[in-house]
Amino acid sequence: MESLQSWISEHKLTSIGAIWASAIGASLAYTRARSPLKPSLRIIHARMHAQALTLAVLSGAALVHYYDKNATPMLEDHDENVVPMHFDFVN
Repeated sequence: MESLQSWISEHKLTSIGAIWASAIGASLAYTRARSPLKPSLRIIHARMHAQALTLAVLSGAALVHYYDKNATPMLEDHDENVVPMHFDFVN
């Protein structure tokens, strides 16, 4: 599971595109089997379903990114690894 999460975090746009394409395919297959719509209407509905799913996935990714950023501890001033910078200007 961790390897899948790391792959998704490295390939965000690829994974979102794959979800979008699979949603298009699933919606086209579902509407073909269930409703007597014209092909042009099926494509329009499939695109709308895929866009809704993509927005949901993007919102979830934004939430995960936000919580990952805020969960990491911030470096404090008294951290031993931080070297203070001093600038001496001599004329």
